Amino acid sequence: MDMGMAAPGGPDGPIPSPKMPPATAAGTCAIKGNISRKGDRIYQMPGPRDYERTQVDEASGERMFCSKDGAKAAGWRAPRG
Repeated sequence: MDMGMAAPGGPDGPIPSPKMPPATAAGTCAIKGNISRKGDRIYQMPGPRDYERTQVDEASGERMFCSKDGAKAAGWRAPRG
Protein backbone atom coordinates (compact mmCIF):
# COMPACT_ATOMS: atom_id res chain seq x y z
CA MET A 1 0.00 0.00 0.00
CA ASP A 2 1.35 3.45 -1.00
CA MET A 3 1.50 5.93 1.89
CA GLY A 4 2.36 9.00 -0.24
CA MET A 5 1.39 12.56 0.44
CA ALA A 6 -2.30 13.37 0.23
CA ALA A 7 -3.68 16.61 -1.14
CA PRO A 8 -4.96 18.98 1.54
CA GLY A 9 -8.70 19.14 1.88
CA GLY A 10 -11.49 16.65 2.22
CA PRO A 11 -11.83 13.06 1.10
CA ASP A 12 -12.77 14.21 -2.42
CA GLY A 13 -9.60 16.26 -2.90
CA PRO A 14 -8.49 19.83 -2.33
CA ILE A 15 -10.95 22.38 -1.05
CA PRO A 16 -11.22 25.24 -3.57
CA SER A 17 -10.50 28.72 -2.28
CA PRO A 18 -13.07 31.43 -2.98
CA LYS A 19 -12.20 33.94 -5.71
CA MET A 20 -14.12 36.85 -4.15
CA PRO A 21 -14.44 38.16 -0.60
CA PRO A 22 -17.28 36.47 1.32
CA ALA A 23 -19.40 39.65 1.40
CA THR A 24 -19.37 39.88 -2.40
CA ALA A 25 -19.87 36.16 -2.89
CA ALA A 26 -22.81 36.19 -0.49
CA GLY A 27 -24.43 38.98 -2.47
CA THR A 28 -24.46 41.58 0.31
CA CYS A 29 -22.26 44.06 -1.57
CA ALA A 30 -24.39 45.32 -4.43
CA ILE A 31 -22.77 48.65 -5.36
CA LYS A 32 -20.77 48.33 -8.57
CA GLY A 33 -17.51 50.27 -8.90
CA ASN A 34 -16.83 50.88 -12.58
CA ILE A 35 -13.93 52.68 -14.27
CA SER A 36 -14.99 54.76 -17.29
CA ARG A 37 -13.07 55.01 -20.56
CA LYS A 38 -11.73 58.36 -19.30
CA GLY A 39 -10.49 56.71 -16.10
CA ASP A 40 -13.22 58.11 -13.82
CA ARG A 41 -14.08 55.83 -10.90
CA ILE A 42 -17.88 55.76 -10.70
CA TYR A 43 -20.10 53.71 -8.42
CA GLN A 44 -23.51 52.47 -9.55
CA MET A 45 -26.34 51.87 -7.08
CA PRO A 46 -28.92 49.14 -7.77
CA GLY A 47 -31.98 50.43 -9.60
CA PRO A 48 -31.11 52.76 -12.50
CA ARG A 49 -30.81 51.24 -15.98
CA ASP A 50 -27.04 51.78 -16.01
CA TYR A 51 -26.72 49.42 -13.04
CA GLU A 52 -27.86 46.39 -15.05
CA ARG A 53 -25.55 47.26 -17.95
CA THR A 54 -22.53 47.82 -15.72
CA GLN A 55 -20.08 44.91 -15.59
CA VAL A 56 -17.40 44.76 -12.88
CA ASP A 57 -13.98 43.67 -14.16
CA GLU A 58 -11.85 43.09 -11.06
CA ALA A 59 -8.77 42.40 -13.21
CA SER A 60 -8.83 46.03 -14.42
CA GLY A 61 -9.32 47.51 -10.94
CA GLU A 62 -13.10 47.60 -10.76
CA ARG A 63 -14.79 46.27 -7.63
CA MET A 64 -17.94 45.88 -5.57
CA PHE A 65 -18.78 48.04 -2.55
CA CYS A 66 -21.05 47.37 0.41
CA SER A 67 -21.91 51.02 1.04
CA LYS A 68 -21.93 54.41 -0.66
CA ASP A 69 -19.67 55.72 2.10
CA GLY A 70 -17.19 52.91 1.42
CA ALA A 71 -17.14 53.75 -2.28
CA LYS A 72 -16.65 57.46 -1.60
CA ALA A 73 -13.89 56.77 0.94
CA ALA A 74 -12.08 54.67 -1.68
CA GLY A 75 -12.18 57.58 -4.16
CA TRP A 76 -15.19 56.64 -6.28
CA ARG A 77 -18.00 59.10 -7.15
CA ALA A 78 -21.69 58.90 -7.98
CA PRO A 79 -22.66 59.08 -11.67
CA ARG A 80 -23.45 62.53 -13.05
CA GLY A 81 -26.85 63.44 -14.36
